[in-house]
Amino acid sequence: MERVPMGENERVNDSAVAEVRARMLGEEDFLDLADLFKLFGDPTRLMILFALEQKELCVCDLAELLHLTKSAVSHQLKSLRLSNLIKFRRDGQNVFYSLADAHVRSIIDIGLEHLQE
Repeated sequence: MERVPMGENERVNDSAVAEVRARMLGEEDFLDLADLFKLFGDPTRLMILFALEQKELCVCDLAELLHLTKSAVSHQLKSLRLSNLIKFRRDGQNVFYSLADAHVRSIIDIGLEHLQE
């Protein structure tokens, strides 16, 4: 990273910088985290995640609920599944989706709680 020159009256707190630097993650970790948050940046995916937080649903249920085509829902479900945010189970020919784990539920709930402050 490029070093920014400081003004005359500014001094770096070397111990604070060293303490935080020791705890910093690698750039790859931040890229992965940014990719995760990008998934939460799409309103359709958020609606799907919120719906699946309430109840396990199939593609047809989600399409009806969100007034989308099954194809559009399937496309979003694939992104969410590949990122391990949702899981699925088969029941005969039906496939039902739910949140992958409590962490996903927490991310949604904390985001909503922050908005309601």
